[in-house]
Parts: sequence; C-alpha cells; structure tokens
Amino acid sequence: MDKFEYKVIVYDTKGVFGGDVEAHQIENNLNVLGNDGWELVSSTSTNQSYGSSKSIVFVFKRKKDQ
Repeated sequence: MDKFEYKVIVYDTKGVFGGDVEAHQIENNLNVLGNDGWELVSSTSTNQSYGSSKSIVFVFKRKKDQ
C-alpha cells in the first residue's frame, strides 16, 4: 500500500483589506514544490469581512520513500 506525507502552506494575502495576491510569486512557489515531488491536492481561501480573502491554504501530498 502506498504511504503519503502531507504539507500545508498558508499564503497571507496583501492589501489593507486583504484579497490581493501576487500570482507570479504563488506560481513560482508551486513550481518549486512540484519539482520536489509535491502534488497540490486542495486549496481554499479563508474569508474575512465583506468576503475578501485573508489567506489561501494549500494542501500538498507526495509518496513517502519506502
């Protein structure tokens, strides 16, 4: 049976009221993790007042070496 390890990364948004993201920076970070064998399995945003995103939570997994 395959075994996995998991990694959770929280990216805080920018701006006075949140919600601003630096897509290029996120893309670079995702590519680095992908090159290290991490697969993005889920992402979600956490909301604050008026529906703006306070942060984005990314969940990754990769097979453990056996």
